[in-house]
Amino acid sequence: MSDIIANRCFVCGPENPVGLQLKFRLEDDQCRAEFTPGENHVGYHNVVHGGLLFSVLDDVMANWLYLKEIQAFTGKANVRYRREGRVGDTLALSGWCIEQKGRLYRMQSQAISVAHGDVVCEADAVFMRAR
Repeated sequence: MSDIIANRCFVCGPENPVGLQLKFRLEDDQCRAEFTPGENHVGYHNVVHGGLLFSVLDDVMANWLYLKEIQAFTGKANVRYRREGRVGDTLALSGWCIEQKGRLYRMQSQAISVAHGDVVCEADAVFMRAR
């Protein structure tokens, strides 16, 4: 995996001092992580910025591939926000592959409020394996 190193990634890079530094893992063929948004992650007062929420969903899908030693890039993505994310409300992130065809991987992800159990947002995407 030496050619797939992303130590400066904003979402998961351990060497990015201003990044989120999320730690991803594979469990039951899903990529998982937790994210607790803070005061620096807002759009509106006490509401997590939607672009940041999409970033963590994109990364949980990308890390499913990365942890399987597949270098791929987001080709197309859709996000659906179901309710606002709140500062201090830990989100359980999960991402998984629903189909692989040639160089393309169809992925899905979701962020669930740990405190309330409801889906905050979800995304689907097509990733392209690098040549």
